[in-house]
Amino acid sequence: MNNIESFATGPMWAGFIAFVIAMLALDLFVLGGNKAHRVTVKEAGSWVVAWMTLALTFGALLWWYLDGTAGREMANRKALEFFTGYLIEQTLSVDNMFVFVMIFTYFAVPPELQRRVLLYGVIGAIVMRAGMILAGVWLVSEFAWILYVFGLFLVVTGIKMLVMADKKPDLEKNPVLRWLRGHMRITPGFHGEKFFVRINGLRYATPMFLVLVMIEVSDLVFAVDSIPAIFAVTNDPFIIFTSNIFAIMGLRALYFLLADMAERFHLLKYGLALVLVFIGGKMLVMPWFHMPVQWSLAIVGSIILISVILSLKFSGRTLSRTKS
Repeated sequence: MNNIESFATGPMWAGFIAFVIAMLALDLFVLGGNKAHRVTVKEAGSWVVAWMTLALTFGALLWWYLDGTAGREMANRKALEFFTGYLIEQTLSVDNMFVFVMIFTYFAVPPELQRRVLLYGVIGAIVMRAGMILAGVWLVSEFAWILYVFGLFLVVTGIKMLVMADKKPDLEKNPVLRWLRGHMRITPGFHGEKFFVRINGLRYATPMFLVLVMIEVSDLVFAVDSIPAIFAVTNDPFIIFTSNIFAIMGLRALYFLLADMAERFHLLKYGLALVLVFIGGKMLVMPWFHMPVQWSLAIVGSIILISVILSLKFSGRTLSRTKS
């Protein structure tokens, strides 16, 4: 059996969870998350910078705490694990952003109604992610060989993403959406941000409820990819949880910042697929070759950077040809 230990104490877990709840409450009740509001690029950019700064600050505080309590070697290792895990989760979350764009476009959700449904999506994702992390940690602690299953799954998923990168999913054929439409009364149009309304004494779901369900389903599918991926970096539950949550909390702002430019990052899907193949391969060769965490951080970062640069370069050429 593979024993899993964490340096985190009960108060550290409680403090981080309290921080997450406080940030969600701040967004919902103070910053207008419970009201219809169109998020500007400037506002989204500010939140992206804010969440990245918070993640960097957390990693620095983690290093400082461990340097004083467990030694420099432990501090360096755990800080690297956190930053690598955060980069991987933030990177894989970009694929979820493309799915958000597709869902909002399909349902023709007005921009001012998107913020709140994504906030509820974030809350649902946190709950699901916590449950899946606990399950993953338990599986790894009881069955060490499950890591190779995770690795194989990631390699297969990455290859599938490479093959299917240019194909767009057809939401009309989505089984969840078809089931909801076949078993619920649904209004033809939106009723503000309401998920349910009463018409002639009957309870109807609105298209906004369908949007929320599809957002949560996409979060679940995303978690199935991302949770196994971080076990290639660390099996520390605290590092896994905190890096995941920081990535999720920043996802909504990243969506509003990049949604209108999603088509310009068309090669990023190939980069994400290569990241999954790399991480899965790393897990499969662990018995014979242990790759240092800093190597993983550098390779993942390089793949994403090259994907972004090539996307912008080729999208720029396409735009130039279109104009000419």
